[in-house]
Amino acid sequence: MIRKAPISMIMTEHVITLKRNDNLEKAEKLFKQYKIRHIPVVEDNTIVGMLSYSDLLRLSFADVTDDNDTAADVMVYSMFTIDQIMKKKIVCVSPSNSIKEVAEILAKKEFHALPVVNNNKLVGIVTTTDLINYLLEQF
Repeated sequence: MIRKAPISMIMTEHVITLKRNDNLEKAEKLFKQYKIRHIPVVEDNTIVGMLSYSDLLRLSFADVTDDNDTAADVMVYSMFTIDQIMKKKIVCVSPSNSIKEVAEILAKKEFHALPVVNNNKLVGIVTTTDLINYLLEQF
């Protein structure tokens, strides 16, 4: 294991993002299409929030209905906006933060993903899955 290894070694660089004015149907499609659980919400590549799949499921019937039966979800989704549902108070890390520092943040907070920001611009995302995969590679 490399001591002081930067998070940039394991972060995802090509991040799927949403905009505040995107709708929740689009968010659900992205979660399912890319099999991801967290999507940063950006304005001009600057992060303004984070939407998680579990945030969406709190509103949705997606976990109890057929995947093709979206009428109930569409109705619920039309009542809310991404801006209303996303987490606005988020913690960001720098690409130079060590993997250990990021692991400590994820272990102590109730986050499962952190946006990676350089000069106020989103450059990546790191998740607990990224950390677990990194640890597994060490064995």
